[in-house]
Amino acid sequence: MNISHLLRRSAQVFPSRPALLAGERVLHDYRQLAARVAALAGHLRTRCGVAPGDRVAIFSANCPQYLEALHAIHWAGAVSVPVNYKLHARELAYVLEHSGAHAVCVSGALRDAALAAGAAPATLQELGSDAWEQAAQGPALEMHACAPQDVASLFYTSGTTGRPKGVMQTHRNLLAMTMAYFTDVDDVHPDDAMVYAAPMSHGAGLYNYAHMLRGARHVVPESGGFDPAELVRLAASVGRLSFFAAPTMVHRLVEHVRRAGAAADGFKTIVYGGGPMYVEDLRRALDTLGQKFVQIYGQGESPMTITALARAHLADTAHPRWAERIASVGVAHACVEVRVVDAEDRPVPAGEPGEVVVRGETVMAGYWANEEATAATLRGGWLHTGDVGSLDADGFLTLRDRSKDVIISGGSNIYPREVEEVLLLHPHVSEAAVVGQRDAEWGEVVVAFLVAGEGGAVDDAALDALCLDHIARFKRPKEYRWVPALPKNSYGKVLKTELRAWLQAEG
Repeated sequence: MNISHLLRRSAQVFPSRPALLAGERVLHDYRQLAARVAALAGHLRTRCGVAPGDRVAIFSANCPQYLEALHAIHWAGAVSVPVNYKLHARELAYVLEHSGAHAVCVSGALRDAALAAGAAPATLQELGSDAWEQAAQGPALEMHACAPQDVASLFYTSGTTGRPKGVMQTHRNLLAMTMAYFTDVDDVHPDDAMVYAAPMSHGAGLYNYAHMLRGARHVVPESGGFDPAELVRLAASVGRLSFFAAPTMVHRLVEHVRRAGAAADGFKTIVYGGGPMYVEDLRRALDTLGQKFVQIYGQGESPMTITALARAHLADTAHPRWAERIASVGVAHACVEVRVVDAEDRPVPAGEPGEVVVRGETVMAGYWANEEATAATLRGGWLHTGDVGSLDADGFLTLRDRSKDVIISGGSNIYPREVEEVLLLHPHVSEAAVVGQRDAEWGEVVVAFLVAGEGGAVDDAALDALCLDHIARFKRPKEYRWVPALPKNSYGKVLKTELRAWLQAEG
């Protein structure tokens, strides 16, 4: 089934419901949105020569036309290639070449960057332009009938360990992901509104399908991004607002609400993921905004769907292991199996660390044009995530770190998140990121990069004392570095590769 059937279904069942908003302004109802998507799909087919199975890239910041482009590509039976709009021209050029993109849907501000990356002018479709609007009024294309195993989207990984790989997400994967949202994350009411404050090229955009199915509203902020004050205003005016956020975004929203004394009643659900949510930050968020949170753990290779920490688990403060559970990423989604295994792919006992592996309906078909990486990652029928974690006896998964982020000092494994959790207990530490630095004697030593809170930086002795009160001496950072800000990607995820590069550059 074509994943855009969800849009067509809502257009038939809920034609007059508001579908797409720019801020508070309703642009289209479901009937109008589906008609525009069908016409744009026809334009891609007849004017751009896009055939079923062809790849079409979307290189754009958040805008209302992003959803139109995404569904038009699926409607035509083509394969979407969502691209991080902050990529360098060389990185974009690689994605376009590797995917064999037949056309590129681009926002006006990024047109020159796409051309610099080698996109042919004739292939560019400028979102929101006069030509785009004209195409949206053209003849409709009948939706292409896709098989469940057909590729719907190529999601390119961040490429932290070499060239990015194109994850083949099928229509079945995306449909299973959508159903898992209802079973394990949140139900959606027609009066709900999904606001796209995080990049639509990543996880936030994937949650459009669940809201399409329910005939809910899709809101693109006027700013096109994450602005805590704007979100608070939209929560008050639009109401029943849900959104996906990286933990750093949650942190910023909570700080704004606390400083401004703003009401949070208009927020319905905040799904957080994409990086570690530290316990102290989570406690502060729950105290400030209430029980509105759900955590998900997923990868592009199993989009948004490996485990979930439900609202009910976060609210169950009377449970004797509540403090441990809120530090976890929850339990396996209903449609997948999760294991923790050793180097020989054998399950390890409860509580023991190992690599997290997954199998189920959301797991990718493989990597585009990369059989070797596909075989290695999907060996034995399980997706090998590269994440280190442990499962408790009740099925709660606690992530330690990415395997590449584990610090080995003097032969002992040190998981950066454990150290970061402790450092964030200090009231003067707003953000923390821990990495390993090469050392001739120890192999690696622990270095902590810190961002000061309102009270300003504190001396090393205070942080040493804090660490020694909570963790083993060998895990204590050998150096604390105060920085104005941590390097982050467009999703708010801390780029530890850059932190390590800073250290390496110093020799």
